[in-house]
Amino acid sequence: MISLDQVKQQIQTALPDAEVMVNDLGGGDHLEAVVVSAAFTGQSRVKQHQMVYGALKDALASEAIHALALKTFTPEAWAVVRQTA
Repeated sequence: MISLDQVKQQIQTALPDAEVMVNDLGGGDHLEAVVVSAAFTGQSRVKQHQMVYGALKDALASEAIHALALKTFTPEAWAVVRQTA
């Protein structure tokens, strides 16, 4: 089992500027993460997700995280999403 704080910390270690929100969708191993980072600028959505998956590779490989719903945003895109919410 991995804590939500551990997931957040692992992502922030790989993406130090990231704003990370992690939620448990059930059972402690089905998670949702929203990650906002300037490192995503100019990257495809696939590449953005690969960057986050890379940060969590050990937790995913050991199945401490069984499922991960992932939403990634640049700071500019996040600002737009927050304005429309």
